[in-house]
Amino acid sequence: MIQANKQLDAKGLACPMPVVKTKKAINDLEEGQVLEVQATDRGSKADLAAWSSTVGHQYLGTAERDDVLYHYIRKGSNEPEVEKTFEHTVPLEKVESRDGLILDVREAAEYAFGHIEGAKSIPMGELESRIAELDKEQEIYVICRTGKRSDLAAQLLGNNGFTKVYNVLPGMNEWNGNLTKEI
Repeated sequence: MIQANKQLDAKGLACPMPVVKTKKAINDLEEGQVLEVQATDRGSKADLAAWSSTVGHQYLGTAERDDVLYHYIRKGSNEPEVEKTFEHTVPLEKVESRDGLILDVREAAEYAFGHIEGAKSIPMGELESRIAELDKEQEIYVICRTGKRSDLAAQLLGNNGFTKVYNVLPGMNEWNGNLTKEI
């Protein structure tokens, strides 16, 4: 087991709250110290790993015990955190009227309980390994529940040579259109 300098209980919280709480908790640590984040949101694995890399912390990994995910993050430099956000965005209400692929990066269960018709599901945690399923020439509209996970996914795509990528804001929690369910 990894020795942590501080523990954070984020159990029962959904995206983006595990990341929000982690941001605050990691500020209390010294460079090189380790934060243990306890979470039950399956998407937190991809979210915390992606967030850590965008702000200069080291995501050490995750252990799972009794349906709780134990994430370990080593605090990086004490330089002020500058969180990058993806610069190309599209308002949620305009996503259906655009040509291109709607890429839903929420967890499979979130997608199954309601998604925009025709959206492709690739959970954030699988995106890097499934990136070849996407066409670099196609416009891609990345969506999640709140806009945070989709921002990280859009950055990942952009860093891998995709130039027609847009983060859809604010996310599915504000969607008022028709939903397709696959349960």
